[in-house]
Amino acid sequence: VQLVESGGGLVQPGGSLRLSCVASGRTFSRSGMGWFRQAPGKEREFVAAISWSGDTTTYADSVKGRFTISRDYPKPTLYLQMNNLKPEDTAVYYCAAGADGRRPSLYDVWGQGTQVTVSS
Repeated sequence: VQLVESGGGLVQPGGSLRLSCVASGRTFSRSGMGWFRQAPGKEREFVAAISWSGDTTTYADSVKGRFTISRDYPKPTLYLQMNNLKPEDTAVYYCAAGADGRRPSLYDVWGQGTQVTVSS
């Protein structure tokens, strides 16, 4: 069972990036999924989550209105569209599967992370 993120990189403030997360070895079509991030010296924090059906999405207040989580089927592939990026969005971004809540402990499968750096 593996989740593999991609799409990270260096972007200027105000720019956009789209992260992707592909699952292999197991289907997560009946599982909620989420995105988390961790900046140096800080705890891993919730970014966004989506229900297994895709009908319900949840966002951290810090990204609401700027980030959009989505998924397609059947594998599925999880996405995070990030617009109007700010320097404080700089972190390693992780996708996770098995739940759709805000607590990292709810999720049982994690990707390896992809670095997002927002800097001029």
